[in-house]
Amino acid sequence: MSEGFRVAVFGASSLLGKELLGVLEERRFPTCRLVTFEADEGEPELPIVDLRGGSRQAVADREVTLADLDFAFLAARPRHPPAFLSGLERGPAGRGKPAASESTGGSVIDLEGNFEPSAGAPVLIPFLDRAAAARAGGLSGGILVAPHPATIVLSTLLGRLRARFEIRTAAAQIFSPASGFGPRAIEELQKQTVNLLSFQKIPRHVFGAQLAFNLLPRLGRAEGSGLTLIEQRVRRELREHFGRGISPPALKILQAPVFYSMAISLYVEVPEPASAAHLAESLSGERVRLHLYADPAPSQAETSGTGDILVDAIAADPGRAGGFWIWAAVDNLRLAAENAVDIAEALAAARE
Repeated sequence: MSEGFRVAVFGASSLLGKELLGVLEERRFPTCRLVTFEADEGEPELPIVDLRGGSRQAVADREVTLADLDFAFLAARPRHPPAFLSGLERGPAGRGKPAASESTGGSVIDLEGNFEPSAGAPVLIPFLDRAAAARAGGLSGGILVAPHPATIVLSTLLGRLRARFEIRTAAAQIFSPASGFGPRAIEELQKQTVNLLSFQKIPRHVFGAQLAFNLLPRLGRAEGSGLTLIEQRVRRELREHFGRGISPPALKILQAPVFYSMAISLYVEVPEPASAAHLAESLSGERVRLHLYADPAPSQAETSGTGDILVDAIAADPGRAGGFWIWAAVDNLRLAAENAVDIAEALAAARE
């Protein structure tokens, strides 16, 4: 371990995979070997990089098992699971997705909802619950869920509010960017924007409708796909993170015509005589940057490149006693990648 850890990243060329590799490099995560795999068929596999000797040795997927790794990050949804996941059972969880099971060897850190959150696959947000991260660090292997960025934001805001107030009502609208669906979605939004301005036909393969200069409550005509699946994932993760005794907020995800970064509008009702200042005070802490009315309102454009959650000045609802509106924005890719590396650092510290 003194020489570093053996790390694999599945989906390394995805938007999330690239962000993850960047955070690993910035944090100087101790790595002696790094192997990357692509999520799409036809994409080349990158070789193992032996950082100790500076040499490069190409290997096939079948030659890498979980026993050969310390950490395996899943930054994409595998159509055909790589060989290092072959020791994990496939079961009923998540409509045929791999089910969490006992594993030997390295820890699998899942950023893309491939595994159902459970006691055997805990949802971890280390900066919110260092005790849970420390307990997970005592595991020799297994599956760890690095939750959706919406789960991280809502867990942060609601968790800190619940530590001080009784929350009677909570409802969240999440404005999801195109980056949540990968580079093809980014390309389609760009082409839609350009083509509309030049009065040409627009592509609709990813979103199933016009997204440019528009807002979509669902994608396509099929029920149970796209945004609905993300909503289901976030609800599952929130229930697992907060515990079964606490209901998650009412939740709706909308597809926004933005390329990167996510925004959340959260409404909460708490007992009087709470004030906006009291709520803002309870939200302050690690990873949250509060704005004042004297500051410009935080936007998705402002969050690029930071894992901080930007929160606007909290506004009381004039028509609802104890009702408050909270607006937050975050770089969804950066936040997800930083949280996954936080998990790996917590496990690495426990293994030293």
